[in-house]
Amino acid sequence: MAPSGSRSDDCWRVLYWIPVLFISLIVAWSYYAYVVQLCIESIENMGEKVVYLLVYHVLFIMFVWSYWQTIFTKPMNPLKEFHLSHPDKELLEREDRRESQQEILRRIAKNLPIYTRTMSGAIRYCDHCLLLKPDRCHHCSACDMCILKMDHHCPWVNNCVGFANYKFFMLFLAYSLLYCLFVTATDLQYFIQFWTNGLPDTQAKFHIMFLFFAASTFSVSLAFLFAYHCWLVCKNRSTLEAFRAPAFQHGPDKNGFSLGTNKNFCQVFGEEKKYWLLPIFSSLGDGCSFPTCLVNPDPEQPSLPPGRNPSIKSAGESHQFPPKPLRESQSRLLNNGQSEGSEDRDKRGTSNPALTIEKET
Repeated sequence: MAPSGSRSDDCWRVLYWIPVLFISLIVAWSYYAYVVQLCIESIENMGEKVVYLLVYHVLFIMFVWSYWQTIFTKPMNPLKEFHLSHPDKELLEREDRRESQQEILRRIAKNLPIYTRTMSGAIRYCDHCLLLKPDRCHHCSACDMCILKMDHHCPWVNNCVGFANYKFFMLFLAYSLLYCLFVTATDLQYFIQFWTNGLPDTQAKFHIMFLFFAASTFSVSLAFLFAYHCWLVCKNRSTLEAFRAPAFQHGPDKNGFSLGTNKNFCQVFGEEKKYWLLPIFSSLGDGCSFPTCLVNPDPEQPSLPPGRNPSIKSAGESHQFPPKPLRESQSRLLNNGQSEGSEDRDKRGTSNPALTIEKET
């Protein structure tokens, strides 16, 4: 007999699909209303009908494809090196003193490319997944796992939007906005005819009216959401980071991961332009490590006064920075357009602060 808790979890998981089902039904109805009731039944000009159907189906396919990818692309697990080994888990569980726990985590994180910490200065450790959180990684209670470069958990796709599917989410917003704008624009003249009694009193009359209202309403909300995420991409921030800046050695820094608009865009969409408009994964990196302005200053940000080191608050608070290895994707981003001197600086990283265990939700 299955535990009652298991049945309850299954029921909740089914309920999570209701928003997805709602969107799917709206899209299915819009297809019927536009293709059958508007194009086939109402539009008499054959040339106009063919053009509308051709453009509509291109947008419809790209919209559904990107939506499907956003929903069913599973989040990527952090690399094994960020997970505690079995001996380290047992050692950590046996230790009650925080100082001893700090030593254990400091030893594990010594050679990992981790630059961020909690607001209180503790290492970002997940006691649910038993791993040192990579930069920009957060634990999602809905998915019950740590999500790489987590942006937010979206109920409309029943999935976390993060490193694995953020490009798909951006394309989903873009194509859904174009889809709604196209439907609104092409349906407008027939919507006007509805109010001027220029349309015959048929079933198509009501589909055309509600199609215009639905498409125009979604267009407004999608336009704001898409514009906001375009701004996030240009600044290389996630939604979580926009509300709470990531903390580095020198404190919170909202521009800590910004490398300039072009490189920020390439981190999400990749360097090959032929894949930018396709819902095919092309993002740079492994999702566990990211270039930061600490190793490559953002050219769009104002430079600091001479002699000022952003990673040191004061002489009493300074820490020696151990080297942190940059991954291949980081080096490719940092070396592009940089001088030989900057390439040498890119190979050096920052240190972790005094490490403590602290749960971060």
